[in-house]
Amino acid sequence: MASVAGNESANGSSGSKEAERLPIEPLRLPTAEEIRGQDIWNNCAVRSVVSGVTGGGLGLFMGMFLGALDNPLMQEEMTGRQQFIYTAKQMGRRSWSSAKAFAVMGLVFSAAECVVEKARAKHDVTNTVVAGCVTGGVISAKGGPQAACAGCAGFAAFSVLIEKFLDRHD
Repeated sequence: MASVAGNESANGSSGSKEAERLPIEPLRLPTAEEIRGQDIWNNCAVRSVVSGVTGGGLGLFMGMFLGALDNPLMQEEMTGRQQFIYTAKQMGRRSWSSAKAFAVMGLVFSAAECVVEKARAKHDVTNTVVAGCVTGGVISAKGGPQAACAGCAGFAAFSVLIEKFLDRHD
């Protein structure tokens, strides 16, 4: 009899665990607005422009931060006002330069990744490698073919490291 009572208490505790589980919700189909939003975001031009603008904004803030860290060479000979003006000009120059560089980097990388992904019809690390290579090559193309090849290899490797760190692909 004791074993029958033990089984009932065990069954009672398993029943309470089932009651604690969350109910299963039915699948919800996306609305027309959600589908339209996904279609817009899947457009390579839209994705590239958004990435370029976002990269430009990031570069702007990074340039302001790094420009503020620049110290004038003749710091002892400058008044406080001159130091302030010098620092403000440096921040402006740095932020504009960084904004342009990051905007180009974001635009080219996003465009290359999107085009390769659409052409291959796969979403994997190979897209990132190709996009990184294209981006590195474009950014360093002014330095000649050797610089473009080095930029391609370096940016592709960096892109793979970031991809592995973020673990976006299985």
